[in-house]
Amino acid sequence: MKIKIDSLALIRILRNDWKRMAAWLFAAAVVGIVVAFSIPRIYKSEVLLAPETTSGNMASSISSLASMVGLYGNNNMTGDAIYPEIYPEVVGAMRFRMGMFDVPVETKDGTLRTTYYDYLRNHQHHTWWSYPVIWLGKAIEAIKGENADTTARQKPNPLQPTREEYKIATVVSGDVTCSVDKKTSVISISAQAQDPKVAATIADAAKERLQVFITNYRTNKARQDLAYMKQLFEEARKQYVNARKKYGGYADANRDLILESARMQQEELENDMQLQYNIYTQVAQQLQMAEAKVQEKTPAFTVLQEATVPVKHANMPKLYILILFLLLGFVVRIAWIVWRERNHLITISEE
Repeated sequence: MKIKIDSLALIRILRNDWKRMAAWLFAAAVVGIVVAFSIPRIYKSEVLLAPETTSGNMASSISSLASMVGLYGNNNMTGDAIYPEIYPEVVGAMRFRMGMFDVPVETKDGTLRTTYYDYLRNHQHHTWWSYPVIWLGKAIEAIKGENADTTARQKPNPLQPTREEYKIATVVSGDVTCSVDKKTSVISISAQAQDPKVAATIADAAKERLQVFITNYRTNKARQDLAYMKQLFEEARKQYVNARKKYGGYADANRDLILESARMQQEELENDMQLQYNIYTQVAQQLQMAEAKVQEKTPAFTVLQEATVPVKHANMPKLYILILFLLLGFVVRIAWIVWRERNHLITISEE
């Protein structure tokens, strides 16, 4: 089966239809202008981080080369469960998204100071064509009686979010994103909002909270060891102080005695004091080593690009939207003409 369209006849029809085509394009241009000016402005702010290289050994080099040629899915040869390639999953997790709810934000003009949760829930501009859907959703929730959990809790529970919290968390997942360059391991954290200062604030907050999360993970074992060594240090110090007090008190009370039993008791107390002192100094050294271990395990992030308040919005230019609607109107008009005149324009033959 072969389908042919008489292009010459189509051109003649379009030539005679130029007035209707012009009217159609004018209507498409009006709709395009209305749509372009109805879309709220969106601003984006981006932060670039370079994580600390964990090792420069041969295994790390081989892993990097293998990742470049696609032999490995990640560069995780350090044994860490959380490495740069899965930072986007960390940012996209429900706990991280809901953890952004309490971030204080302020609009650029200073007229609004609130939390990020309240900003997304009560201070967003919507397109005029989205209101019917919003009203319909609220009506359905009211009919089903599902609007009782719309109030924000002081401490949102990521394990059991309310319906409203889940909606806002879904919005956060689209507005706050993280990506990692597999070749350079540069971390890109971007945030978008309808206010430029809010976008920069959220991007900076997401950076800080990701750094805190990674730091807590990397130093978790070392911090547990440090807490244990602090406990041992306090116990050793108390035992040493008690032994010193016992020795000093006994020595002062028996200074003029020459009994052999008194000297032996004093020597025992002195030996016990010296033993407790040795234990105390050893634990103090281990405490210093534990503190150094925490510092060693703490990752360092180099900020390549700070979050800045964007000057220009990130929306598609209005001119592009206008051209898009003009093209769409032109294509729709031609399609309608071809369908209307299909008996004269389209020829179907069987070979």
